[in-house]
Amino acid sequence: MTAVPAPLVRESTEPPAPTPAPITCAGIAAHERGVRYIRLDPDTLRPYVGILGVLIGAILSFTGSRITTFGLADMRGGLHFGFDEGAWMTTSFGVGQMLVGVACPYLGAIFSVRRILLHGMALLFIAALLGPLSPNLTAFLTAQFLAGVGTGTFIPLTIGFIVRNLPQRLVVYGLAVYAMNSELSQNVSASLEGWYTENFSWRWIQWQFCLAVPVMFACIWYGAPREKINLGLLRDLDWPGLAYSGLGFSLLYAGLDQGNRLDWINNGLVNGLLLSGTLLTLAFVARELYIDKPFLNLRLLAKEGIVPILLILAGFRFIILSTAYIIPTYLQVVQDYRELQVGAVLLWIALPQFLIVLPLGWLLSRIEPRWILAIGAIFIGVACLMGTFLTQDWATDDFLPSQILQAIGQSFALTAVVVLAVKSMNPADVLTIGTLFQTVRLFGGEIGTAFMQTFVRVREQVHSNLIGLHVDSLGVQTADRLAAYRNAVSAHSSDIGVAAERATSLLGSAVAKQAAVLSYIDGFLAAAVGAFVCLMLTALLRRH
Repeated sequence: MTAVPAPLVRESTEPPAPTPAPITCAGIAAHERGVRYIRLDPDTLRPYVGILGVLIGAILSFTGSRITTFGLADMRGGLHFGFDEGAWMTTSFGVGQMLVGVACPYLGAIFSVRRILLHGMALLFIAALLGPLSPNLTAFLTAQFLAGVGTGTFIPLTIGFIVRNLPQRLVVYGLAVYAMNSELSQNVSASLEGWYTENFSWRWIQWQFCLAVPVMFACIWYGAPREKINLGLLRDLDWPGLAYSGLGFSLLYAGLDQGNRLDWINNGLVNGLLLSGTLLTLAFVARELYIDKPFLNLRLLAKEGIVPILLILAGFRFIILSTAYIIPTYLQVVQDYRELQVGAVLLWIALPQFLIVLPLGWLLSRIEPRWILAIGAIFIGVACLMGTFLTQDWATDDFLPSQILQAIGQSFALTAVVVLAVKSMNPADVLTIGTLFQTVRLFGGEIGTAFMQTFVRVREQVHSNLIGLHVDSLGVQTADRLAAYRNAVSAHSSDIGVAAERATSLLGSAVAKQAAVLSYIDGFLAAAVGAFVCLMLTALLRRH
């Protein structure tokens, strides 16, 4: 594998200290009568502490939206909100992440990564602390939006921080750990939410950040380099382009997030969000292609082989979050699982990450990343095809083979995409690449979730109608099934009419459950097709 471009890696140029013992990150060795004494070297240790801080931030950013999604019902109940009101909880958080994520790479270059991260952490801490105490819907949604803005500063700055502060030989391992954090945090969220609500309170869905942020704050305060404000970049920044992109992308995100619930183009609000977001995005694209100093150098998309990488990133985010929707929904709808029980299944995607992160880094340092990406796509596709054998009897153990295979495939694919994206960066274009990477990551996941929600809902309606055509009220099989149901419920009711009504309800539930299972099978098949498309796109990538 070709090494990460040297301009992206900040190596120390200071001469080694004149000491007779070698200096390592653990300290220096002093030999006296065969005894070795260890002393920590703060200057060598400092970057690693900073990297630990940004990795904690990545976990918080990924966990924030997922744990809110799993805990939506508990949060709605605790705050006494209705279904439609509570649906905006995750939207407000995601809009905050999108709004600041577009501008964050430039803000980090202007004001320094350290300042942006510290301010983002302070904002997240305050929003997470006060959010559960909100007296009304407006106050809570505002807190969610501000928490999204706070966590939105973490992800765009993480990759650049790792690349610039790790020794060149360790960069690929740092990127592998970053990708592991992404998978780990998304799939432990159900277990965390279930544990909080079962043992403490729904408020800990938000208050968990108040425990983690101080640790991250200390790591960034100590480990992130102190840099001066670059007023030159501030003066040359394309403020209108920044405003167009931030507002346009945020409106599109909100429209996508609410589209399935409000029935897409049949709802005026969704139409307004998508139309206004599209117009602002078009204005942004036209401006960036016209002015001399664009906020985002969109001309960069025509070179460097960046478009296939961004498409693959969006594709894998589409697959991962769409399949992350199918399994929890199946377990909750068909098997009546609680979040803690759902988490037991999703943990089998999260736990293998610990075992493969270092071997994966070793592989990427010796094998062309395109091959790792292709292997990951194949594993994900096969895992999705295994999911098409789903029945209404599947429980935790039945998902384990496919989920372990998908866990390995997702780690391979996402880590390879991140490595390829970093190796495509030129120092002059690092801000543009960072912004595009964050935008595509968010949109890819949101489009995947929105598509799968709508696809599964429509397919469930189709299957329900098709199965219903075979339920003949005068048919022998229907009569036998209703008789079996009546016999089962008659022990709990002496009224023949009530027993018949309950038997009919049970038959309707059986039809609905089977239609749901068939729709989830179609969802797995759609995800497998997405994995195949990503595999084909891998052939378009340049050799690095």
